[in-house]
Amino acid sequence: MTFTAILSYTDKQRLCVVLGLALLLSACAGELQQQGPGTAAIASAHPLATAAGAEVLAQGGNAFDAAVAVSAALSVVEPAASGLGGGSFWLLHSADTGKQVFVDARETAPSAATRDMYLDEDGNPVKRASYDGPLSAGIPGHPAGLVHIAERYGRLPLEISLAPAIKLAEEGFVATPRMLLGLKFRKSAYANSPGFREVFLPEGSIPEPGDLIRQPDLANTLRALAEQGFEGFYRGDVADRLIDGVRSGGGIWIAEDLADYSVVEREPLVFNYRDVRVVSAPPPSSGGIVMAEIFNILGGYDLSGMSSVAQKHLAIEAMRRAYRDRADYLGDPAFVDMPVAKLVSPEYAEALRESIDVKRATPSAELPPVNIVPKEGADTTHLSVIDAAGNRVAVTQSINTWYGAGFIPEGTGVILNNEMDDFSSKPGTPNSFGLIHGSANEIEPGKRMLSSMSPTFLESDRGVAVVGTPGGSRIITQIALAAQIWMAGGTAEDMVSAKRFHQQYIPDAVAYEPGAFSDDEITGLEEKGHKLTESRRPFGNMNVVTWDFATNTVEAATDPRGEAEGRVY
Repeated sequence: MTFTAILSYTDKQRLCVVLGLALLLSACAGELQQQGPGTAAIASAHPLATAAGAEVLAQGGNAFDAAVAVSAALSVVEPAASGLGGGSFWLLHSADTGKQVFVDARETAPSAATRDMYLDEDGNPVKRASYDGPLSAGIPGHPAGLVHIAERYGRLPLEISLAPAIKLAEEGFVATPRMLLGLKFRKSAYANSPGFREVFLPEGSIPEPGDLIRQPDLANTLRALAEQGFEGFYRGDVADRLIDGVRSGGGIWIAEDLADYSVVEREPLVFNYRDVRVVSAPPPSSGGIVMAEIFNILGGYDLSGMSSVAQKHLAIEAMRRAYRDRADYLGDPAFVDMPVAKLVSPEYAEALRESIDVKRATPSAELPPVNIVPKEGADTTHLSVIDAAGNRVAVTQSINTWYGAGFIPEGTGVILNNEMDDFSSKPGTPNSFGLIHGSANEIEPGKRMLSSMSPTFLESDRGVAVVGTPGGSRIITQIALAAQIWMAGGTAEDMVSAKRFHQQYIPDAVAYEPGAFSDDEITGLEEKGHKLTESRRPFGNMNVVTWDFATNTVEAATDPRGEAEGRVY
């Protein structure tokens, strides 16, 4: 007997009404997606960057133009986190075509890079060689990303989209405590860079909060990019200055490294968790695969019937196993053959669940051993945009650690990244941070280093959420936790405000923010064998925009851990 056959006539009427309403809502949701929300929302890590995006929207730009404006402005006003000297990942959705694409503007290793370039004559890592100065810098991809997005997806010329950033660089912006804190930590790096000290220590000492930071050389570099596109940065005068500065500081770039750089368009990593479609970053980001493993593992449990301790125990165990695989398998797809289909399959998740004990933590040493997860800088940034037509963009961009390599080639204003530190300097041997890396992510010329940057879309009948955050290896777990909040009916504000926890296989400990666990949860998790470590520093700086189909409203929220606020226009 079918389900409907055992209902009374009245129940059948009610069911028909409910089904009819559901179909109507579904149809309305589809129509809304075609028509767009009618309003726009931007969430970024700095109010001046958000304002830059709004300015471009007001001039007729779409979400892609606005994202270029916000991204470029962040490269000026948030110099500790990102810039033209770094790289970026862009996740795009076109309202007109439904097309979704992942744009990879990650840095690449210079052509003269070698596997052992950061080792001494005895084969031991040279302290901070992959961390400070021009030798630690990969070939920047972010400027090429800005050009690619503007030319292929935007409505406006780069001269308009980059105008706010040029103005901010030329006229200056007010220094914030957050950006100045990074200068205190990177003294050893920028001590050897006159170009850096000229901009950020003009009087010979670190500025005070409220002081004006001007970057005229960066304004000129942005202007060359706006006027000449790719040629304005990767060839010609700017490129010559970059090469001269890098090589005079001990780096190995050559002109062909810049001239030959190219952006790569990739298919996003897509999977379903319960009734939500998750669209995220594919390799060379590890984000989509690790997140898919976490959710596939959790999808086999009825979490709603469990205590909070049991739920968090399983989440931690899922994180542990997904990060173990990250360390073992993932890298640049142009150089590494990865079993992606296996890693994101339900069958593989089922096998992983069989290794989970619901009553006790699994010591990481009991899992099949692999090399340790690479350390990544936490001083990245993220922006999220939805425009009135329903186009949406999630962008995560970085120069790796605070102020990257701490080096500016004179005459360019460009802070170099230190993303070469994300490679394996010597597989199987601890680097300067005491971490061991695997061979899948070892240094090779032209290779893109593995990343955790994970711009992500969440899509369901409820609506869409555009989410991302900085945070190094903690990026993925932050987004996974925020996604669960949204899936449970939470708002954008709920997602950015939630307290966070993280497990990444090695070290075998659960890092957590104060308030992430109640006293009872701490006791319960420790009784199961989890090692808990309260973090002194907050996790991430998340930026989220959402669009609710039922109410046709958009919301923008920025992390209370940061210095910005989301805006709806």
